[in-house]
Amino acid sequence: MTAARGDIAVIIATKGRPQLVAQVVRALDRQSRRPDHIYVIGAHASDIVCLPQRRADCTVQLGRIGSAHQRNDAIRLADGAYRILVFFDDDFWPSRFWLENALALFDADPSIAGLTGRVLADGVGRASVTLAEARERVAARDEKPAGAANFDERFGPYGCNMAFRAEAMAGMEFDENLPLYAWLEDADFGERLRRRGRMGRVENLWGVHLGARAGRESGRRFGYSQIANAVYLARKGSLSWRFAARTALRNFASNLLRSAAPELYIDRRGRLFGNLLALGDLARGRVTPERAARL
Repeated sequence: MTAARGDIAVIIATKGRPQLVAQVVRALDRQSRRPDHIYVIGAHASDIVCLPQRRADCTVQLGRIGSAHQRNDAIRLADGAYRILVFFDDDFWPSRFWLENALALFDADPSIAGLTGRVLADGVGRASVTLAEARERVAARDEKPAGAANFDERFGPYGCNMAFRAEAMAGMEFDENLPLYAWLEDADFGERLRRRGRMGRVENLWGVHLGARAGRESGRRFGYSQIANAVYLARKGSLSWRFAARTALRNFASNLLRSAAPELYIDRRGRLFGNLLALGDLARGRVTPERAARL
């Protein structure tokens, strides 16, 4: 690794949301503590057409397809040059003070390896939050005093907004055996990093996760990953079998019960079909995360 030359960099993996990710990048310019660098890694050329191509503090390029792959491509580009790496989803609208408060917490407590913030509203699992709603919600919260950090170690990182100390991350990457959306990659990475330092959710970091439907994987692929990824990570040892089983069974039950009258914004029947394919493969002893990409 090269010698650190900056304090904090933001990494955004993006797919299928060119206009939205451009808005998120512009929002980072309004942070009370601007990032030293921004890395945006697209899956396709169309993902990055709305982004600045000639900004010294913003690297925009194509990477390999898949959330874990794109994030790892950005980590390699950063090459140890920043003390803190922040990962935002391309549909996450952060508080203006997110980076400032996160950096202050890392500086105040060297034992912290990673953290995640509170999500004020989450469009995943419900109707998407509009960008206008997200801006309004975050702006209203930003007007209030931040309060105490209240570092809660019961929580691991939530992939839409998480930050890690680069020194603690040394030699670690996101698991590229988890393809495409890489379901549970955040839980896996967080539990591995927890062996090197403290991990938790922080109350004075907040934002809104829009849960934009554009760029999402098909219901079948995602449903397969809901089962296959949980089994893979339990076998790997980064997640407990109890946690993996509870997560997989909760998602299967939800898809089964709601498939008769599914929400307009979730492909419950596709997810259920993917769940059943994965359970069938599990029974035959051949379930693997990679099969989701071939469905």
